[in-house]
Amino acid sequence: MISYLLNKIGYAFITLLGVITVIFFLFTILPGDPAKMMLGQNQTEEQVLAVKQKYGFDKPIGTQFLYYLNDLSPISFHSKNNKDYTYLSPNKYTATTLFTLGNTTTVLKAPYLRESFTKQGKKVTQVIGETIPNTFILALSAIIIAIVLGVAFGIISALYKDTWIDKTIQVLSTFGMSVPSFFSAILFAWLFGFVWHNYTNLEMTGSLYALDDFGEKMTIQWKNLILPAVVLGIRPLAVVIQLMRNSLLEVLNQDYIRTARAKGLSEFQVIKNHAVKNALNPVVTAISGWFASMLAGAVFVEYIFGWNGLGKEIVNALNTLDLPVIMGAVLVIAIVFITINIFVDVIYAWLDPRVKLS
Repeated sequence: MISYLLNKIGYAFITLLGVITVIFFLFTILPGDPAKMMLGQNQTEEQVLAVKQKYGFDKPIGTQFLYYLNDLSPISFHSKNNKDYTYLSPNKYTATTLFTLGNTTTVLKAPYLRESFTKQGKKVTQVIGETIPNTFILALSAIIIAIVLGVAFGIISALYKDTWIDKTIQVLSTFGMSVPSFFSAILFAWLFGFVWHNYTNLEMTGSLYALDDFGEKMTIQWKNLILPAVVLGIRPLAVVIQLMRNSLLEVLNQDYIRTARAKGLSEFQVIKNHAVKNALNPVVTAISGWFASMLAGAVFVEYIFGWNGLGKEIVNALNTLDLPVIMGAVLVIAIVFITINIFVDVIYAWLDPRVKLS
């Protein structure tokens, strides 16, 4: 078990290093001069030069990449020269000194995702920390909807194979997979938030927290979660239905199911105690992938519904070319995706004893 986890962590580290490399060179080389982006239209050459020196933009691209890795690494190396980018400034982060050798200090710190270009020096970790809880709540709500309804409708579809019930569920699930999320979001917002607002009492836009009627404090508006969670959950719901139906039909044809029936167990006991658990393997894989991708896929849904999450923040950062926020958000999503994949492999072994952690 330990060797398996260490092996997975090793692969995860290599994957993460690849992601870091891609996002750094993609967002550093292509957009243009980051110093001019930060200063806006009315910058002077002296201001541009000062910003480049402060953030290390005046260095070769290879050196900038090493600076970026040094910022992200929990164990990092810093110069005592206050004119050097790696100077250990308390404004950047809180660090614990491990040892000092010559002009270089080695410290232990939290990963530093740098500062936003457009939010007056606000740290990217703070920007992500303020928005990602809302995205997690949205993604978790959507995946719960997909799991509960998807497994239920998948079982019903399998038990009533080739009947009108099965065919209806299949048509609806196929339609759900084919409709883009941004179209569903616009449609649901218009129908339930505008046309049928008097019946649903739902709004077209709104986030989890909103100012009360007196403008004095923030209150939780759970009703604003309903529409974006349903829209975000439509596509994984359709996938779960299809996977659960096909997997359950396959499991029901296995020898041990026939043996269970021969022992006199009721159909409900056979489905509940023997078939469903073994049919969940492909569903677990799909759910893990969808949950991680929802953090990225929530971009359009959050933006359309005005949900103040990481997805909406990414759109705003793209509009303003706030590169550190974009890079930090992509990196966080990649870490979540990798972590979930490792967790799912462990769940696999619990669901199916034939799978060994080796």
